Amino acid sequence: MLKYRRAVLKISGEALAGDGSSIIDLELVKFLCEEVKGVLALGAELAIIVGGGNILRGVSAEKEGIDRVKADQAGMLATLINCLLLQDFFQKNGLPSRVLSAYEIKGVVEGFSKDRALSYLKQGEVLFLACGTGNPFFSTDTAGVLRALELSAQVLLKATKVDGIYDKDPRLDPSAKKFERLTYEETLLQGLKVMDLTAFSLAKEENLPIIVFKFPEEGALKKALMGKPIGTYVGN
Repeated sequence: MLKYRRAVLKISGEALAGDGSSIIDLELVKFLCEEVKGVLALGAELAIIVGGGNILRGVSAEKEGIDRVKADQAGMLATLINCLLLQDFFQKNGLPSRVLSAYEIKGVVEGFSKDRALSYLKQGEVLFLACGTGNPFFSTDTAGVLRALELSAQVLLKATKVDGIYDKDPRLDPSAKKFERLTYEETLLQGLKVMDLTAFSLAKEENLPIIVFKFPEEGALKKALMGKPIGTYVGN
């Protein structure tokens, strides 16, 4: 039984790149595909926001002297590359899927609209949502929250390289304490980094629950949607 039937999953481009030896690790894409198959079989409706950091990060490009607006636009197009590759893999593995983009490109990708997205979700298709919000200076985390609210998703799932939210980086400090559950206020007061402040403030204002969990971890997506203990839950 699913606790959350409609969800938005945010996954970074770096997570899909694995050890970084290639732009996308196809074994990780295969893993993601199987995890998604499992939740669709239970009746889930899923939209996936993919970052583009495995190809280009706008903030990093700006540090190299590229205009921030141009850098962010290029970074958003990097997310489209990821989405097109993932959609092709999903389709070839029997999962109906579609890419919708904040930037419509004739002959390549449809533009995002709420009605169009909901129609595809109700038909059982997995959505890959590309190009963030379509605006510079806004992260893919912000896009994840925004699209979740537009689609009336019940939860935002954030797949990361660690299994939840800690008071310190557990990869650097073995004494780091993991939080099982946090309110929005506790997260802000303790200065815990869940996502950028713009994204988090919007989620808090609209009372959108966030579940942070590790990718790849077998069964994590299903556990999160079933409301079972996994990662860290942030909400009221």
